[in-house]
Amino acid sequence: MTSVVRAYATRTSVPQGGSLRFRLTAGDLTAGDLTAEDLTAGAPVTGDPATGNLATGDPVPGDPVPGDPVPGDPVTGDPVDGGERGAARCRARVRDAVTGEVRAELDAAGPWWTLDVPDSWPSSLYAVEFTPGDPDGETYFVVRSREPRAAGKPAGVPSAPVAGGTPAILVSVPFLTWQAYNRAGVPGEGLYPTEGAERAGRVTFDRPGGGPAGNWEDNFYRWLSRNGVRADYCSNLDLHEDPDTLLRDRRLLVIPGHDEYWTRRMRDAAESFVASGGNIAFFGGNTCWWQVRLEDDGRTMVCHRDALLDPVAATDPSLVTVEWSGSPVCRPENSLTGVSFRRGAGCWEDMDAMKSEAYTVRFAGHWAFEGTGLRDGDTFGRGAVGYETDAAEYVEVDGVPLATGADGTPADFAILATADLRHWRRLGQGGHATMGIMRRGAGTVFNAATIGWGDALDDPIVDRVTRNVLARLAGAPGWWEPMGGGASALALAACEQQLFAVLTDGDLWTRPYRTQNLRWRRIEPAPGLVALAAPREATPGSPVLLYGLHADGRVLAREPVTGQASWTDLYDAPPGAVGIAPVDQTMFAAGAEGELWQRPLAAGRPEPWTRAGDDGPGLAALAHVGGRLIGLTRDGEVRVRARNDRAGSRNDRLGTRDDRFGARNGRDRTRDDDGWISLGTTPGLVTLTGTAGRLIGATAGGDLFWRELVGGVTAEHPQPVVGGTPTGHPQPVAGGATAGDPQSLIGGVTAGRPRPLIGGTPTGHPQTGNEE
Repeated sequence: MTSVVRAYATRTSVPQGGSLRFRLTAGDLTAGDLTAEDLTAGAPVTGDPATGNLATGDPVPGDPVPGDPVPGDPVTGDPVDGGERGAARCRARVRDAVTGEVRAELDAAGPWWTLDVPDSWPSSLYAVEFTPGDPDGETYFVVRSREPRAAGKPAGVPSAPVAGGTPAILVSVPFLTWQAYNRAGVPGEGLYPTEGAERAGRVTFDRPGGGPAGNWEDNFYRWLSRNGVRADYCSNLDLHEDPDTLLRDRRLLVIPGHDEYWTRRMRDAAESFVASGGNIAFFGGNTCWWQVRLEDDGRTMVCHRDALLDPVAATDPSLVTVEWSGSPVCRPENSLTGVSFRRGAGCWEDMDAMKSEAYTVRFAGHWAFEGTGLRDGDTFGRGAVGYETDAAEYVEVDGVPLATGADGTPADFAILATADLRHWRRLGQGGHATMGIMRRGAGTVFNAATIGWGDALDDPIVDRVTRNVLARLAGAPGWWEPMGGGASALALAACEQQLFAVLTDGDLWTRPYRTQNLRWRRIEPAPGLVALAAPREATPGSPVLLYGLHADGRVLAREPVTGQASWTDLYDAPPGAVGIAPVDQTMFAAGAEGELWQRPLAAGRPEPWTRAGDDGPGLAALAHVGGRLIGLTRDGEVRVRARNDRAGSRNDRLGTRDDRFGARNGRDRTRDDDGWISLGTTPGLVTLTGTAGRLIGATAGGDLFWRELVGGVTAEHPQPVVGGTPTGHPQPVAGGATAGDPQSLIGGVTAGRPRPLIGGTPTGHPQTGNEE
């Protein structure tokens, strides 16, 4: 006969300096002495007479329950061997499961044993090995940080940095998924097979097992430790129980591996964290696929996978335990993650198939690929893709992937890399993998979209992308996000979900206003235009038009269509104007030396230009967002005008509301005497436009960037939170599709009104929509 000790912890996490109780049960493995009652802390496994699902019943008479004293030795208080069914004496070896360091070796006695966790143990994933050996493996738990945090500080908003303070990164361990795979295939005790008639709809944490399911997270945890990344750990159940405290003062929530099962409170907490300025990095796949509920003080996980079997369907359909995208929940996980297993793939029949798969780069100019030397079309991460992947539905537009949004993926989701896995249909599920990034509220979400990411971290490209993501998302907020480019723009305007640009070839070009690195398409010649502008909406007497400022000092207009259209001469511009901006019923113009002018927007009102206040900074471009004038100075600084009104009374002054423009990250915004508020520097922008609460600009090299108007601005290259650039990594390659060879500017245009001023397609110019 073989004597064994089986164990489980009564919680999945414990704070530093706290105590954690374990249930220890001794028995004979071969003789079958361990009953269901022995393994469930006095809560016997019973079956629902209708479904056979596991349920938690009343305690067995005479069995101890948590908190009750255990009869034992009157001196030591230890239970006496054999004095109670299932009582055990054993040796407990506690190790840091991330670093492998043994933290304690202790004598333990059951059926209840308490581990006192010292304050000095770092936040990490831990494992306890009880000997004689536990056939269910080690018992896992997380030690949470109890670092004091700033009271009242919203999640995602960092305090001033303090040496040794709370790490910006919090790593979530997927205990719910681990428990879901515990005793898979055992009738009435496991959630699998997914549609098996004898599967359980309720499983308890009060049983042995429930450790790593497939070990998809292990290597990621070890990589963090090896590279000196300061991070705290939590159980994903902590995101359900106390997310506000857990996420307060964090910048980045990291979710690696296989985190498949989420409660509504977990998801609400994650979405609120991002909306308020926190960031999430998913280095995994099959994420947030099933909705589950927690009952019995968090010790029972409910997942029926069938709305007809779930009793809450009649009272609260939003809590039914089915796929998040399925009815009656109808809340696709894409809105949080950007991707979904619905469009993803799985190679369950032959997991070696993933060894030959790789990602293809689709947005090499993005900062996620900085330092890799990759170009669009290159492959990387062979072996990282699988065994399950997530994807967004997308279409190819001029050779660039563009998320359709039909599956619930937000329009902001920019696809960075793709893998076509449709041939996996014979191995399980055919589909795709789409690595990408998106902005949600004030925060950012990155998704590697593959469970196997952590196992490929020895690949130098996967390593570098991971470093880039952690450094950026754990750093200060407010960076400029790339959106492609490829040709140098002299002027930009956003109108009716399109971007318009005058490029250095003197032509008017367009592309959809999306954060993806889409290509420019030539519309027609636009010689002499030095600035573009468009209103947010139509006003009486002034429809939505695309306005242009000509080098000869004229203001022009055309319909904001992506095909050819005639430009109409409207009125003279102020002398030396460098930019225009239509706001409400007023056209503003900026001079190179900082003078600001205004006049009625409509051409039918022949009123002269008048000064709109004191001179401001010397500008290179003028734009507007939400009725606010925005200026780009010649040295690349963004300024917002404190007031736009003609009489000085219509719009509020920003002098008492500067926090809306960046104080959330603890930085002051400088208001100059001229009434312009500094929003910080840019990545070398030479022209600027704005729309829907965002700024969009272009560099002299042709790269496009965007950022939210509200929020702080940081240096373009954040300090790493991991070690320096790996040896041998080349410098980043500027990405984006090219727009073809620039052509020489065409000569000036003679002013005249009201005839069309610019139009027609000269010989040699392609028709609208043709890619150059």
